[in-house]
Amino acid sequence: MAKLTIDDLKKIKERVEKEDQFRIGNKRFKITVHMGTCGIASGAKEILDTFIKEVSESNSEDVIVTTSGCIGICSKEPLATVEEQGKDPIVYEYLTPNKARQIFKRHIINDEIQTDFVMARGREQD
Repeated sequence: MAKLTIDDLKKIKERVEKEDQFRIGNKRFKITVHMGTCGIASGAKEILDTFIKEVSESNSEDVIVTTSGCIGICSKEPLATVEEQGKDPIVYEYLTPNKARQIFKRHIINDEIQTDFVMARGREQD
């Protein structure tokens, strides 16, 4: 097993601090692209790149884009979850870069959930 360097630890710390910004309320939205093997094989990397590009081009400082592993619904990949402070998370299914752009522009910017792409709403434990 490779040893972690100080630079590795600094990168991990930066990532955790960035992702923590949503939890402590400094970010309004968190977009999680599910990047398990099944998601990656279905095109999740393109979805991730699309969301990152949309955030960058719109100068949206209240949105964080992150990744997670598989959520266990491989047949619906690529999947992404959009969480907004104080609202139920929305899981979008069968994403394409075009759908991701539409979700960003309509859901994130205009607060209009894209029901045609929604697989689930809420948390599993609710």
